[in-house]
Amino acid sequence: MKKLLLIALLLVSVQASAQKNTSQSYIAQFKDDAIRIMHASGVPASIILAVAMHESGNGNSKIAQNLNNQFGVKGYNKTTYVTAKNKKVSTFYKHYDSVLESFEDFARIMTQRKQFSKLAATLTSFDYTGWAKGIQKAGYCSSRRWSKDVLGIIKKYQLNTFDMVQPTDQAALIPADIDKDVNNN
Repeated sequence: MKKLLLIALLLVSVQASAQKNTSQSYIAQFKDDAIRIMHASGVPASIILAVAMHESGNGNSKIAQNLNNQFGVKGYNKTTYVTAKNKKVSTFYKHYDSVLESFEDFARIMTQRKQFSKLAATLTSFDYTGWAKGIQKAGYCSSRRWSKDVLGIIKKYQLNTFDMVQPTDQAALIPADIDKDVNNN
């Protein structure tokens, strides 16, 4: 009887750990980070969240799970990681120490890379439609539906409400690294 109970508990714990992030859980987990980054960079929180959700499948993709890469950003050096099944995988996708670091790098890319920087110079953090269409037009993706898909996520989950959040304490809202990387370069 004890063995059956132990096996049942193990199965429940394995199922619980294998559960995937839902859109709602992803939003709840990362909305505050997206808002802080928006105030530091000018990139709408809705865009940060919707692009991350779209590109990583709410953080469930292998790249997101193994490399904390929420946006499919490629790096210059080959990265090797070991999967849960003990398989070595080599990839050119960029590795991040945390999801927050991935969000910060996305904002840096949007504000500092030549093909995207004009978006930050001309659009407000309230113009999520302009951002989505501009990111696609600047060559971020190859899919013709990409901006429609991203805008659909924003509308479905009302992510644009996060673009309206005002900072209560600006110093507390700006992570030191992104403030330095985005605003001083």
